[in-house]
Parts: sequence; structure tokens; C-alpha cells
Amino acid sequence: MDYDRIEKRTRQSAAVRKGIIYFLLTIWALIVLFPFYWMVLTSIKSYGAYNSEYIPQFFTLSPTAQNYRDAFTTVSLGRYFANTLFFTLATTACMLLVTVLSAYAFARLDFKGKNLLFTGFLALMMIPNEQVIITNFATITNWGLRNTFLGLILPSVTSVFYIYLLKENFEQVPDELYKAAKVDGTSDLKFLWKVMIPICRPTIITIAILKIIECWNSYVWPRLITDDEAYFLVSNGIQEIRENGFGRENIPAMMAAVVVISVPLIILFLIFHKKIMEGVSRGGTKG
Repeated sequence: MDYDRIEKRTRQSAAVRKGIIYFLLTIWALIVLFPFYWMVLTSIKSYGAYNSEYIPQFFTLSPTAQNYRDAFTTVSLGRYFANTLFFTLATTACMLLVTVLSAYAFARLDFKGKNLLFTGFLALMMIPNEQVIITNFATITNWGLRNTFLGLILPSVTSVFYIYLLKENFEQVPDELYKAAKVDGTSDLKFLWKVMIPICRPTIITIAILKIIECWNSYVWPRLITDDEAYFLVSNGIQEIRENGFGRENIPAMMAAVVVISVPLIILFLIFHKKIMEGVSRGGTKG
């Protein structure tokens, strides 16, 4: 009888703890999601309805899509989208090529000074981004690549962190596979393409997704290296829209443009969030 009472109390305590945890998580989720809700809500309000609200309303009975039409007709949001898509895809492709080859070299190839070189490579992570930006700006300017896609892309084609992450993942592949492949006369590039990349695909996909998000949200470097509207990305194009497009007071139209810009990344994350978690966990686990 005492055992049953103790078990019952234990189950009740566990249920209470679980209820409290879910309640707190729900509150936290509402806090995190509220800015997105407010952004979407504002974007479907008309300019007149928004400005007539002395007290902010948390819903609207007369939604409109006019702000979204203005986002593509009044300003150059479509061109900003095309520029960002090209910049993102080109940068990610180049970065993956550099990252995969570098990580493979540090993980599998034996050459003089490899450990010292990799240690120095990791030391680059200690340099503040502001100093790197200044150096990159001076280099790109001296090469005459300002206001070009090449100038936008070149400084972003390598990442010490991604190389380190993929190197750790490559080192989890058993050495026996590599030795057997070398006995069969398989070249390093073929082994990389046929064995290493398929095995480590989750981590590579994770790196690609994170780089896409990074490029899509890039602001400081594109704003610094381009002053020609023809090369503006969506992140710094928003400021141009605010200044010379909708105007400072047309908040609903601005919110519509921000929603349009944000939706691709939200969809990308929702589709691949499991891959991201799997890739990060695999990259950080050895043995």
C-alpha cells in the first residue's frame, strides 16, 4: 500500500514538473514568435488604418495585400532578390568547394608542417571581424572590384569554423577505408567524392544551409563595398527602400518588404532544421 502511494505521488510530481516546463516553454515561444506575428499583422494593414490606430490593435478585420504589391512595383525589391539569390548561391558554392578540399587535406593528407599550419589557421578565428573587414575593403578597393559581384563574393568564400567542423567530421571516417582505397589505386579526389562526401553529407548540408542564411542576412560588407543600387542585396536594399521608396512613414509597406525577405529563410530552416541539428552533432562528436 505504501509503495503504491509513493509511486502515485512520484507520478503526480513528474506530471506537475512536466506541466510547469511546458507552460514556461509556451510563454517563451509566444515571446519569441510575437515579433513575427506583429510584422505580418502590420504588413496586411492599410496605410490609413495603421496611422489611425492611437492604440495598437492586435488584429485587423480588413486585411489588404496592397503593401505586397507595392513591394514589387513601387521599389526594386525584385532586383534586390535576384542579386541576393545570385550572391548567395555563388558564394555558397565557392565556399563549399574550398571548405571540402581544405578539410580533406587537413584530415587525411600528410604533409610537412600540417599541424602547425592548421594551428595558425585556427588562430585566425581570434582576429576581430572589424579588422578583417578593413583589410578586405582595402584589398577589394585596390583591385578595382568595388560595385561588382566578384568584390561581394571573394571575401566570403572561406570560413575557418566550417573547415574545422568538416575536418572533425572527416576524421570520424575509419582509416581502414582510406587505406583500402589507396591499395586499390583510388585517387584522393575519387575517394573524397565517392566515400567521404556521401558519409559526411549531413554536415556538408548543414554548412551549406548556415552559409546560405549568413549570405542572405549579410549587411555590413555589401553596404560597405557597394554604393550602386544595381548591386544592392535585400538586406541593405531595405534601407534604400525606406529612404527613396515607400518613405519613412509607410511602416506597413516596409513590413511587407521585410516579410517577403524573411519568408525564404524561415521555410529553409523549417525544412532542414533536423539536418542542421544532425550535422552539428556529428561534426562535434569524435569516436
